[in-house]
Amino acid sequence: MQEKIDLGVMLNLAFGSFKEQLHQHLARQGYADVGSSFGYVFRLLENNPHNLKQLAESLGMTPQGALKIINDMVLKAYVQREDDSSDARVRLLHLTPRALALMKVARAFHQEFEDKLSERVGASKVKAMRAVLEQITADAEYGSPKLRPL
Repeated sequence: MQEKIDLGVMLNLAFGSFKEQLHQHLARQGYADVGSSFGYVFRLLENNPHNLKQLAESLGMTPQGALKIINDMVLKAYVQREDDSSDARVRLLHLTPRALALMKVARAFHQEFEDKLSERVGASKVKAMRAVLEQITADAEYGSPKLRPL
C-alpha cells in the first residue's frame, strides 16, 4: 500500500508545477527574465505605487531584500523609480508598460490553466478546490489578497 503524500507537500508540488508552466509560457511570450518574486511585486504596485519601505513591509521582508528584487526589476524594465511629489527624499516604485503587458499575458494563462483543468476534472471539482484554497489562504496570517501571485 502506497503511503499518502502529506497535504502540504502536495500543495507545494502543485504550486511548483503551476509556477513552472507559467514561467515557461511567459518565456515563450518574450518574458524569459521574470524572477520568482516578481509576481508579488507586480500585484502590489499594479494600482498603487509604493516606496521601498512600504513594499518591504507588504512583502514581509527587509528593505535590503526588497531592494535587491527591485533593482533586478528596474534592470529588466519592469519597474521604474519616480520622485514622490510630496516628499523629495522618497522615490516611488511604478510598474512600466512592459510589466503591465506581462500581467495581461500571465492573467490569460491563469484563466486558460483553470479552464483546461475544469475540462480535465470537471468544473464542480475546480470550483470546490477554489473554495478550499480560499479558506486556507483566508486562515493564514499572511493571507492578504494583495500578495496573491501572478
